[in-house]
Amino acid sequence: MDSDLSHYEVDIDLGNPNTSHSLVADLVGRGKRVLDVGCWTGDLGRVLTARGCEVSGLEIDEEAAEKARADLERVVVADLDLEPVSRHFPAGSFDAVVFADVLEHLRDPVGVLRDTAPLLSPGGKIVISVPNVTHGSVRLALLQGRWKYTDTGLLDSTHIRFFNRVGVLELLASAGLAVDDLRGSIADPLNVEVVVDADRLPPSVVEWVRHQRDALVYQFVVSAQVAPEGQAAAPTELPLVPAVAEESVRIRDKFTTRSELELEARQQQLNYRDHILGLEAGVATAQSRAARAERQLKGAQKRLDRKNARIKELAAQVSMLQRELDEQGPNAVRNAFSKLRRGNDQ
Repeated sequence: MDSDLSHYEVDIDLGNPNTSHSLVADLVGRGKRVLDVGCWTGDLGRVLTARGCEVSGLEIDEEAAEKARADLERVVVADLDLEPVSRHFPAGSFDAVVFADVLEHLRDPVGVLRDTAPLLSPGGKIVISVPNVTHGSVRLALLQGRWKYTDTGLLDSTHIRFFNRVGVLELLASAGLAVDDLRGSIADPLNVEVVVDADRLPPSVVEWVRHQRDALVYQFVVSAQVAPEGQAAAPTELPLVPAVAEESVRIRDKFTTRSELELEARQQQLNYRDHILGLEAGVATAQSRAARAERQLKGAQKRLDRKNARIKELAAQVSMLQRELDEQGPNAVRNAFSKLRRGNDQ
């Protein structure tokens, strides 16, 4: 276990619900027997003690452990990469074991969790907090080819493990633990320590990332219990409860405005396209109707032409009969009408 794993300057303010320490304290509860793994100088332990808990600690740094002993029940110095927690505390000793910003520093976090589980009393729980590697700031930085380690935070240079939501759940399940509560402290992607040159990204990309799942989750805070014997501790896709409303931290800035303008322009283009397609469809329908009417007109014209031709034929026959009548006299009338009738019958 890296000697710097707990070297964070912390000012724990339980009045601010949007911190991993506030979430951890809430999940631990009041009046519990607690083991704080990676307790550093006892900052979290003092907060839990003030809430009626009896807190012991485990810390790799001897100097920090000595400071923690002033306030905690018992503090053990140990390196979890070299020796198990269970060597120092008896089974069933604690109602809660806390790993606050610790597991990402360990070579074998699953093994440590498995070893720690027997220290829980019946109904006891393990409470962990780990940074979210899929926070929006990391996503945006990676789009620019950035991966720069920092002294603290999401890309702390002492981290040797990185977790997303599924990874956290699989980690606990692999240790035989069943998750019962999944929470998260949240922060806007452009309001944390990860360096992002947002002005060199399309505004719509920045805003899109802000609204993706877990993009605002800065740290996952989880409580889990030992899975019942014979029951597999399969990772459960629990809903994540943010520490505060997401809209209270999601920044509205020039990227939001530009993205909204781009979206509005795109929607207007789609409306224009739909209007044009509607007009084109109307023209096609009108052309189809015109073509059908033209065919009908041509058919009617053909029928009219046939009738006109027949009329001309009959007129010619009448003229001929009239001439014969004039030439042959009244006696030829009956023959003429008979001939005309025969012609009509034909």
